[in-house]
Amino acid sequence: MRITFLGGGNMASALIGGLVKTGFSAADIAVIEVGAQGRAKLRLMYGVRCYEAPTAAALDCDALLLSVKPQQMHDACASLPKRLKQQLVISIAAGLRLADIARWLDGYAKIVRAMPNTPALIGAGITGLCALPAVSMAERLGAERILQAVGSTLWVADEAQMDAVTAVSGSGPAYVFLFIETLQQAGTELGLTPLQARQLAIETVLGAAKLAVQSDEAAAVLRERVTSKGGTTEAALQMMEERGVREGFIAGVQAANARSRELGELLGKDS
Repeated sequence: MRITFLGGGNMASALIGGLVKTGFSAADIAVIEVGAQGRAKLRLMYGVRCYEAPTAAALDCDALLLSVKPQQMHDACASLPKRLKQQLVISIAAGLRLADIARWLDGYAKIVRAMPNTPALIGAGITGLCALPAVSMAERLGAERILQAVGSTLWVADEAQMDAVTAVSGSGPAYVFLFIETLQQAGTELGLTPLQARQLAIETVLGAAKLAVQSDEAAAVLRERVTSKGGTTEAALQMMEERGVREGFIAGVQAANARSRELGELLGKDS
């Protein structure tokens, strides 16, 4: 599969690195990047072909990944419609809707929308995917192959669910970092050194996540098993419930979902 990236930023670089690591040939990967420094860096790191503009040679591919910033997508798409020849187009630009990208590409319909998250930078991401009806099953599998180079994938049938994907997994790493930050702060306030509190917080989150992955039981069941009657965990959880931690957390995710919808409307405007 020949793959071209339009934009060579951090997420594109992570994907290229994952693709090469999982067996894709660097010779089959190209990047269109306006910055000379960025092109030089990508050539040096991965040995991929780099172009300054979307020339015919640059767009000679099976899949074109739109990896510019959302605010730049409208202008970036302007020079593409007449050069597309049935390539699969995959957008990894947060918030941009399929209909808007299709409109900017003069009605082009072979488009997949992808929402990766930042752990993709270390190959541990999860990407939500949604496609227009014109995308075949073989093309869906091709999109999976590309995005699975940096983690797992999840398809949603209704594009409106991509706002929920953004709220849960796209923004989710920040929620986890906040929990680690807060748990570390609590540890230092109880007398641990910052390094001790950091290690305990991070490795607890990592271990709990691994336990959840390896278990077939619901997170609620795992939580209950740790919560002994009259014990320390019960005391902590009761206080958190009294302070509205659960309600605040859910409200925060709902706010992210609403903001994702708002940004989709704003970013999809033609001017």
